Amino acid sequence: MLHGLTGSLHYWKRNLESITTTHKLLLVDLLGFGDSPKPQSDYSLSIQLQALELILNKEEFNDGKTIIVGHSMGAMISLAILEKQPTWFKAGIFISIPVYKNADEFKEIMSSHSFVDRISTSKFSKYICMIHPIFMSRAFKPDNLTDDVYEDAKKHHWMSYYYSLTEVILKTDLYAITKQIKDKDVLFIHGEKDTTAPLENALKLSREFKNAQLITSSEGDHQFFLKEAEFVWNTIQDFTISEKKLQNTIANEH
Repeated sequence: MLHGLTGSLHYWKRNLESITTTHKLLLVDLLGFGDSPKPQSDYSLSIQLQALELILNKEEFNDGKTIIVGHSMGAMISLAILEKQPTWFKAGIFISIPVYKNADEFKEIMSSHSFVDRISTSKFSKYICMIHPIFMSRAFKPDNLTDDVYEDAKKHHWMSYYYSLTEVILKTDLYAITKQIKDKDVLFIHGEKDTTAPLENALKLSREFKNAQLITSSEGDHQFFLKEAEFVWNTIQDFTISEKKLQNTIANEH
């Protein structure tokens, strides 16, 4: 399971007892975030994928039975690793995936957000990150982040934040990636009130897949998992159960 920009593996640690009874989880700190190494790097998509491949190989989550799951930027990386290593995974789940036509659309979307959001996604963001122990005081904490997630967000490096934003979020062509894996079973989970990653953009991307499901939270914003973990876990369980039923049906038919 892959977290989003400035997140960490602790993002997922909510109501885990609901999901660990049926699934074995691998929670990952993406390179440059949480407690992972923070090398001098451009933190491009290819660099993140290389680091992720090492972890998945080591933990043996590459046997074709794994479902890759990600939130926000982590959803983009999940989609990319699904395309790069299609035999490792049986499905993908993308939570609050950000889909933008280009950097201009991203800027337009963020222009209506708070001052903190606007400056942290602007060209000045790398300088903000250099002083993030000051800038990321409790006074600036967004309402939709919990205290523990906000504290973990301080663990990033300015390079990992700035280049992940500019190289991964703004430059990754999700449609080009999707063309290679149209037959994969995928699930999109999205908040209907997500103003960071608009639902309509995710819906449009989901239509590129032949076997896609999209489930929404009527009140959910970009961080709805933090308030609705039980809903997300239940949705994932329902999806995986339907996957197993489909496989059994196909097996019986043959």
